[in-house]
Order: sequence, then C-alpha cells, then structure tokens
Amino acid sequence: MTNLAKRFLTDEEKIKIDAAVKAAEAKTSGEIVCLVESASYRYPMANVIGAAVLALPLALILTPLIGGWLWIGPYNMWLFLGLFGLAFTGAYIIVDHSTPLKRAFVSKREIEEEVEEAAITSFFKHGLYRTKNANGILLFISVFEHKVWVLADHGIHTRVPAGQWDAIVDRVIAGIRNQRAAVAICEAVDTIGAILSQHFPVDPDDANELKNLIVTDQ
Repeated sequence: MTNLAKRFLTDEEKIKIDAAVKAAEAKTSGEIVCLVESASYRYPMANVIGAAVLALPLALILTPLIGGWLWIGPYNMWLFLGLFGLAFTGAYIIVDHSTPLKRAFVSKREIEEEVEEAAITSFFKHGLYRTKNANGILLFISVFEHKVWVLADHGIHTRVPAGQWDAIVDRVIAGIRNQRAAVAICEAVDTIGAILSQHFPVDPDDANELKNLIVTDQ
C-alpha cells in the first residue's frame, strides 16, 4: 500500500489543487486543507484471512496429488500441513502486495471506522483545530479504501449543517472512480470555499495559516 498517495496525483494536478485552495481561501477566512493518505490503516488481519482463504483449497488439492506421487498416501496430514504452510506464506506476501486483493478481505465496517479515525487524527496532527476563527476544514482522501471524509472545526459546525458536506464527498468519490480525481477535488474545494464565504468572509488581516495540500505515505 506504500506510495499509493504519491501515485494518486501528478505534479501538475497537485499544482492545480493548490491553486484551487488558494482561490477558494481568497473568498473566506476559513482554512481548507486537502490531505491524501495512502491508507488509513495497514489491516494486518486482511493478510491473514486472505492467505488462509487462498492457501487452504490449494493445499487440499495438492495433498492427494503429491501424496500419491510420493507413495505416502493421499491423505497424509503432515504433508497437508507442510503444503498449507508454504502456500500460506506465499499467499500472505501476494495479498500484502496486491491492493485490490487485500481490499477484498477488509470489511466495510472496518474501513469506515479506520478512515474516520485517521481523518480525526490527521485533523489534529496537522493543526486544523488551531485556526484563529476555529474554521479549518479537512478534505481527507484515503486512497486504499477509496474513501473521502470531510471534517470541519467547531466554528463551522455551529453554522453549517454536517450533512451539507455529503454531496461534496459523493462528488469526489465519483471523480476518483471516473479517473478524474484532481478535477473532482478542485470542484469540491471551490464548493467548500463558496459555503465558507457565506459564513466567514475574508478578514482584512487574513493570512494563510495551514498548508493547502498534504500528500502523505503510511
């Protein structure tokens, strides 16, 4: 799962997103941060479950074939365990290095919980709670999970209903699926800026307090 975030956007797309944030923040005192994370969690149990699911039928098929060939019997338990161990090790490595395969062995509930936790952690880690007017907002994108999360500080919560961000999340997810992630992110940033400008107009002494775009790797 490493380098997923770095491969998610080209250098040109990063420049466009940074410019979109600057343009949006020119209309508001709110602070917008786009954060792209390779994965919200490593999901070690997905490797174990996936390896077991792949190794078990393989060992069951090979045991009678090899057992008969070696003249030790088609149902030799020690042969089965040895084959299963070898298959499990190989399958574990394959699952760990295959993003689509690994994702198949992670439950939707676990993904939701881990992405939410990672978004909250990132919100505090990158200082979005320290803005002057408590109006920082995080657009969090977790590449492995194909998930997007919007997290706003308490100053925004008092004026903007949380459900208003749902359409923005859906738009970014749709853009990622349609291979137009950067365009969708820029559109989302523009919409966020328009919403914030209605409640947080630009201050005369307004300054950029946070990074516009953060790309991290787990």
